[in-house]
Amino acid sequence: MKKQKIPGLSLVIIQNNHIVYGQGYGYSNIEHKIPVTLETMFQSGSMGKQFVAMAIMILVEREDIELDTPIIEYIDDAPKEWKHITVRHLLTHTAGTTDYPDDFNYREDITEDEMFELIKTIPLDFKPGKQYSYSNLGYITLGVLIHRITGEFYGDFLEKNIFQPLGMKTARVISESDIVLNRASGYTLEDGKIKNQEWVAPSLNTFADGALYLNMYDMVKWDTGLNSKKLLKHQTSFDEMWSSVTLNDNTTYPYGFGWEIDETVDGMHVVKHSGTWQGFETMIIRVLKAK
Repeated sequence: MKKQKIPGLSLVIIQNNHIVYGQGYGYSNIEHKIPVTLETMFQSGSMGKQFVAMAIMILVEREDIELDTPIIEYIDDAPKEWKHITVRHLLTHTAGTTDYPDDFNYREDITEDEMFELIKTIPLDFKPGKQYSYSNLGYITLGVLIHRITGEFYGDFLEKNIFQPLGMKTARVISESDIVLNRASGYTLEDGKIKNQEWVAPSLNTFADGALYLNMYDMVKWDTGLNSKKLLKHQTSFDEMWSSVTLNDNTTYPYGFGWEIDETVDGMHVVKHSGTWQGFETMIIRVLKAK
């Protein structure tokens, strides 16, 4: 924290569904000198993508979605150029979709429908399945897919089908207008000085590319849920999520469904994901199989 000038952080180590170490460090708000605790609410950044992936897998088990079906079967106004993009491609960042355009205005409010209209105008970078290229727009599209299939905003679907069943009482989509207890402030480092996070339009913090508030107790409930069959009934569903994607040329890339596959630790099956957004950094690391 001293070296990187981190104002505050929360850390938990979980083993067998229990916290073996948990501690808050520093401040969640520098100006008011509010200490970080395990109840402090942080923005998820892209770590939130794993919850969207779980929502998709819930719909797969309900037979509302098939992983290898082209998304144009579910989203009838998708561009013709997307005819070979499957749900699996979007989950694994192999669809050819890109990131926010260089000239994108982060300070202008935009609805999910308007954002999707913009996404549809952006050419694919490569043929679906050819390679891996991280795409926030691909996960926003998954949020649109959830909406089209269920008739619900993806955040409401997460609340009913993930957060409530697991007892994640404070997990939620970001809102600047709502009163959110224990909300942390985001900070950036500019020329060695800590500054408040840059402001972005509130609607951008509602899309499915990673826009959640979570605290450590939520994450313990999430980890416990992943060790159970509360959300998914079949082990094969978890295996799909936590396996490297196979590309068109039969090579693999170490990314599953909203999870990076860490292949650097001999004899261990490790999955993880980070997030960076608006002055927040997040990381989850799960050891699925130890030596």
